[in-house]
Amino acid sequence: MTPDQYCQKKAVQSGSSFYYSFLYLPSEKRRAITALYAFCREVDDVVDECTEVSVARMKLAWWRQEIASIFSTGGESKPSHPVTKALVEVVKTINLSARQLNEIIDGMEMDLDYNRYADFNTLKLYCHHVAGVVGQLSAEIFGYQDRKTLEYAHNLGLAFQLTNIIRDVGEDARRDRIYLPQDELDSFGVSKEDILYSRESENFRRLMEFQIERAETYYIQAFAALPSEDKKNQRPGFIMAAIYRTLLEEIKEDGCQVLRQRVSLTPIRKLWIGWKTWIKG
Repeated sequence: MTPDQYCQKKAVQSGSSFYYSFLYLPSEKRRAITALYAFCREVDDVVDECTEVSVARMKLAWWRQEIASIFSTGGESKPSHPVTKALVEVVKTINLSARQLNEIIDGMEMDLDYNRYADFNTLKLYCHHVAGVVGQLSAEIFGYQDRKTLEYAHNLGLAFQLTNIIRDVGEDARRDRIYLPQDELDSFGVSKEDILYSRESENFRRLMEFQIERAETYYIQAFAALPSEDKKNQRPGFIMAAIYRTLLEEIKEDGCQVLRQRVSLTPIRKLWIGWKTWIKG
């Protein structure tokens, strides 16, 4: 199996909506974004699958060494993982930085340090690392002329991560994780026990509607920042936004019942949304 084939398999197996935004890209850009996505999945899996924090830290440290080897110029070290081997080819033509790839790992390490977030500023830092930076790296792959597009990409990444958090409240709670800011739970009269024990209430619904409204604000801010000359290249982001905003609508229409169930869209529906969005340009 080649490094590109490994990355492709990783992307397909994830079942993520991101995969559907890659399908309409030219082959070189599709390979590059698939390699970046596979990297994000690999380091995220470290945190999700390691039960021992010390082991997870060691594995993330190993991934930092792999990042260093991607950018090695003296030939003293070469990447050993299929994903980093694929990224070696990507960075030859696309401006992906070691600093930003390491920032993604910084976000994964936050998951080892926090399973609660006191306020939105702390959560926003986490979202920056695991999604905002990914958005900016993705924009580099898709291509842009105006650097204001990086602001668009960062805000869009934050919007995607906030959507993930909204969708996964119950699933995260079953892993003893609460990403909703504690001060906002307090403000809406929702306790951490309500989240952990899946106690639906009118207060919880109002809290989640507030979270949805904030996520929507980031989508609006993102697209307001996107320069017109870069809209064509950045169309994969439009596809992801269309899929994720449809998901938010369904969650809201369902009464924000995310504690006991995980709302999702079928692959066929994602394909349909993706095709429609791509055609609209």
